[in-house]
Amino acid sequence: MTVAPTLPGAVTVRVPAKVNLELRVGPRRSDGFHTLATVYQAVSLHDEVSVARWDEWQVVPAGTYADRIPTDGDNLAVRAARLVAERWAVDESLSIRIDKDIPVAGGMAGGSADAAAALVACEQLWGLGLDRDELAELAATLGSDVPFILSGGNAMGSGRGEQLAPVLARGTFHWVFAISDTGLSTPEVYAECDRLRERDDADVPDPRVSPELMAALRSGDPAALGAALHNDLEPAAFSLRPQLRELRDAGVEFGALGGVVSGSGPTVAFLTESHEASLDLSVSLAASDLCRDLRRAKGPVHGAHVVTSPRGD
Repeated sequence: MTVAPTLPGAVTVRVPAKVNLELRVGPRRSDGFHTLATVYQAVSLHDEVSVARWDEWQVVPAGTYADRIPTDGDNLAVRAARLVAERWAVDESLSIRIDKDIPVAGGMAGGSADAAAALVACEQLWGLGLDRDELAELAATLGSDVPFILSGGNAMGSGRGEQLAPVLARGTFHWVFAISDTGLSTPEVYAECDRLRERDDADVPDPRVSPELMAALRSGDPAALGAALHNDLEPAAFSLRPQLRELRDAGVEFGALGGVVSGSGPTVAFLTESHEASLDLSVSLAASDLCRDLRRAKGPVHGAHVVTSPRGD
């Protein structure tokens, strides 16, 4: 793990990863996006993003996945910070330290999490007095998952996924995430989804979240939730990475209540009965040598929140 110092006067924000419990993908829209119906859950894999005034814009990578953090203008945290600066005419440069523990390009909103963290951190650093609705409006311009990372918990997403509605749920769910060596490009996965549908001449209805999944969340029943997990992008991910199907099937054989590709993949999320069951599943999957890394987490957890601030708020 790479360690980097946090600058004096920095604001540090902690943000969670997400898993899509269900992802229904509708027709391709005129703007190139797809209509979605999804249910998000925030889980306890976190990044921490610290912003501090500096004499030039810079990104300081840290954490488990430091070597995979872009340090140029393509970094979503930089784009978020610059957006806030431009919108409120703040003429200052920032040092942005990203302590990354969320897998990169893994379908768990790692880049979106950093963007959400940067929005909250900049608002705090510059004392702009913005509420969460104003931040969510900015977040939606940066990516479909960014608004959810601000709120966390459980939520249903529509539109491109950025239009959120709260979801009634109870209990805590225990997950094992199987991490691949290399990521999958989200545009590539959606393009493959479109190709497979065209090949099969498949009818693509408007997407709807299943009542079975919503009932499972309301009841807090992990077995019912495991049976209801679903992702319309899974066939495309399996087509691009056939070994992911083998991994998903192995996890279920080893005792997971359900397994699903998270978002556009390639991370495969396995739901288990308990914390102890997640430990057992991790041991079995590690022995199978079907994935590079395994991470355990629970959900739901809170969204983006300030953990250190010189303002004392």
